[in-house]
Amino acid sequence: MPSVAAETPAPGVANVPASKVTLQVNGMRHELSLDIRTTLLDALREQLHLTGTKKGCDHGQCGACTVIVDGRRINSCLTLAVMHQGSQVTTIEGLGTPAKLHPMQAAFVKHDGFQCGYCTPGQICSAVAVLDEIKAGVPSHVSTDLLANPRPTNMEIRERMSGNICRCGAYSNIAEAMTEIAGSQA
Repeated sequence: MPSVAAETPAPGVANVPASKVTLQVNGMRHELSLDIRTTLLDALREQLHLTGTKKGCDHGQCGACTVIVDGRRINSCLTLAVMHQGSQVTTIEGLGTPAKLHPMQAAFVKHDGFQCGYCTPGQICSAVAVLDEIKAGVPSHVSTDLLANPRPTNMEIRERMSGNICRCGAYSNIAEAMTEIAGSQA
């Protein structure tokens, strides 16, 4: 059987369409030339070297890749970068610095909501967006009154965070961190 050289591209790879994409990531403008099939997650990690956002399941089931796009949390592994032309993207690196943590980051540290740390960036981005939703009065599936402003109860927080998996089981610690921040925002 003839061997194929490792440098030989797969059929059709040389003709992959590229697109210019401008993203506003953590307050900075980035102009990228990307294969149109590049996920937002891969653009963040591979092109911009923002490795805080994790690739967990790569199927949108674990939430490790959660980022905030135009104020809403999304699974960055399920969306193409070209779909976010001009969008405001916030990753864990854009929330705070080691010298000045975002209040949610500080609450996670205080309440030991990070355990092994792999899911933490997605959990924190999700938690920030969840509390913004609650503050804005957006109801969830467990809201008892769709016309009243939701309260950051344990059940409300757990329902909204249900798309983020923590294999270490730090859920109660994460809920405590979120409850503390929700109380300080009231």
